[in-house]
Amino acid sequence: MKTHGEIEAAICEGISRFEQAYMGRGPKDIHAYLIDDLLVVRLRGVLTAAEQQLANAVPTDKGRSLLRQVRTQLMETARPVLEVMVHDITGVKVVSLHHDISTTTGEEIVVFTLASSPVSREANCIANLRAVTLAVPMDAPRRVLATLA
Repeated sequence: MKTHGEIEAAICEGISRFEQAYMGRGPKDIHAYLIDDLLVVRLRGVLTAAEQQLANAVPTDKGRSLLRQVRTQLMETARPVLEVMVHDITGVKVVSLHHDISTTTGEEIVVFTLASSPVSREANCIANLRAVTLAVPMDAPRRVLATLA
């Protein structure tokens, strides 16, 4: 069973490999944040030199719009691959995928909604602690004090 941090690190590695293979280059920086049943991946520095030229082309609105459309279409096409990767790492089915990219900063955000919160070592420890807490009789502290007296 993986820790919360190990899941996030594996997601970063998988998304980075995907970007390199599918988009031609990886991000300069990547972070994943697992928050209950949400997985947020933030990538920085994802635009290729050609994409940067397109984003800065005249008229800029047309170039940026085209770049955004292409990136969105590529993500939609790759959705099954990404869903399998996330499922393999988290052990949880992906319910939905949301994507956006800033053509100005070269930052990309990918959000996966999961069917449930992945089970991690930390989550398992908390569940075990709750089970132990519930199993302790309510009068246990009084009985312990009585034996000390």
